[in-house]
Amino acid sequence: MRKALAGAAVVLTALAATAIVTVTAGPVGAAPTPGGTATAADVVQYLQSITGRSIIAGQQDGPSSAPNTWQQKVHDITGVYPGEWAGDFAFEQADIDARPTVVAQAKSVWAAGTIPALVWHMCPPTVGQSCHWDYGTGAIESRLSDAQWSELVTDGTALNTAFKRRLDEAVPYLQDLKNSGIPVLFRPQHEMNEGWSWWGGRPGANGSRKLYQITHDYLAGAKGLSNLVWVWNLKDVAGGESHVADYWPGASYVDVATLDAWVNKQPTTAWYNAMLGIAGGKPIALSEVGSVPTPETITAQPRWTFFSVWIGWLTDPAWNTGDAVKRTYYDPRVLHRGDIHFGATGPGGVGAVRGLGGKCLDVAAAGSANGTKIQLYTCNGSNAQVWTAGADGTLRALGKCLDVAGGVNADGTRVQLWDCNGNGHQRWARTGQTLVNPETGRCLDVTGQSSADGTQIQIWTCNGQTNQSWVLP
Repeated sequence: MRKALAGAAVVLTALAATAIVTVTAGPVGAAPTPGGTATAADVVQYLQSITGRSIIAGQQDGPSSAPNTWQQKVHDITGVYPGEWAGDFAFEQADIDARPTVVAQAKSVWAAGTIPALVWHMCPPTVGQSCHWDYGTGAIESRLSDAQWSELVTDGTALNTAFKRRLDEAVPYLQDLKNSGIPVLFRPQHEMNEGWSWWGGRPGANGSRKLYQITHDYLAGAKGLSNLVWVWNLKDVAGGESHVADYWPGASYVDVATLDAWVNKQPTTAWYNAMLGIAGGKPIALSEVGSVPTPETITAQPRWTFFSVWIGWLTDPAWNTGDAVKRTYYDPRVLHRGDIHFGATGPGGVGAVRGLGGKCLDVAAAGSANGTKIQLYTCNGSNAQVWTAGADGTLRALGKCLDVAGGVNADGTRVQLWDCNGNGHQRWARTGQTLVNPETGRCLDVTGQSSADGTQIQIWTCNGQTNQSWVLP
């Protein structure tokens, strides 16, 4: 972990066997989604649904007094906002005073279509609610004695009770989010396999994982905070891949198993496999990264469901460049704000269809007349970019279907919006990340490989180029 946190500042191959795109039936907008009300289970199910297909781009934000700082910098660089935003309850008095601001930001990003996450650099229960990062005894970077630790994890003792009172400090804020129908990715005792923090570096049944279990049982059980998505977290310490089980609290305590990738900038294959192995089918993710995962990493390790860049590392030239950030954000597998729609299952869903340059399949001027142009356009979350992948193989927007004009099978035939009529030129099959019209045998294609707003969408002989690569919700 790279904290510097005092004051919390700080294509594809040629056509192969095809499968018709399917989705659970239902009208556009029927599924719970960021901006409305949803449950923790909705978030987990959504992460499961995108596993192996897509990854959500995220950003850790701060300081607590200005928790919109770094997601705005993402927008400054890429023109889009992240699909996951993370705040910190933190530890110094100024941060504690700003917790209402952090929670207000969590509500704001949720309303805009982004999933909120919270981490807590919590002061040890041996001191008051505020402390420093590295000022010795009682700091975040301190260590309890073995006797103190034993008392901490023993129910009913003075330190155990003090720890639960520390948890109580966050309860009103988490309850506020619950009352608002907002689930939150909650990551307590993060990087517990490394000893930089007072809670970490203690393997075994009564070690760091025990404190995580106590936290879960108190907040989810005694306090009834059912809106928390429980995020268990390790750091990619060298050689730690073979010791993940020493920190695993058990499947009933974990919704998402996550890794903080710092040591090698990109997560290694060994750590990826270790996380898959311990998760046992649960979603996995990268809760902290210094460098954005490259498209090559996303290809080699496709089951990560989100990543979150740590605050100022976004613009640190030793870790990221603007071009590198854009290259990842514009990859069609990477989801941003406006791309996330809960309730979708299988290879299709309800939401944006993203392609070349990270831009969206768009109905020109939101027109619903037969023959309206289908174009590539900057993703904006409008209804003109919300598509439903039907069980019949259609792609529908504004109540009409994505249609090959006249059913003509020539290269360059434009694609349009038209009344759904059951014709074969309104059916689409998915092969990898291409969308094929089986009647014509041609692929959905961005004309001239241009990512300029307004570029016409057409059909063309399938060739595996990036302008024929699409990601469905």
